[in-house]
Amino acid sequence: MADKPDVQQPQPIKINTADEISRGRYSNMILASHSPDEFMLDWLLNSPNGPHLVARIILSPANLKRTVETLKLSLQEYEKKFGVVKLLETDDQNVH
Repeated sequence: MADKPDVQQPQPIKINTADEISRGRYSNMILASHSPDEFMLDWLLNSPNGPHLVARIILSPANLKRTVETLKLSLQEYEKKFGVVKLLETDDQNVH
């Protein structure tokens, strides 16, 4: 009988952060721009006073690709558990 390979369980990552960051930010809009060396993601809050920058994340192209894959897998798991996410029509996203 062949030995089964050891399957390692993912280890939790300990993240140290200030209280201000750990509370998180809400964003309902994103702008993406890029250069040959990096992608810049601006997370915005679209409010009645206009859009406000919530966070700016700068990633290498390879790290962005890994991030997109991770988000796809996470969304698939979410939809398996809670159902398909429905997208609003562009006109329905205005702040009232």
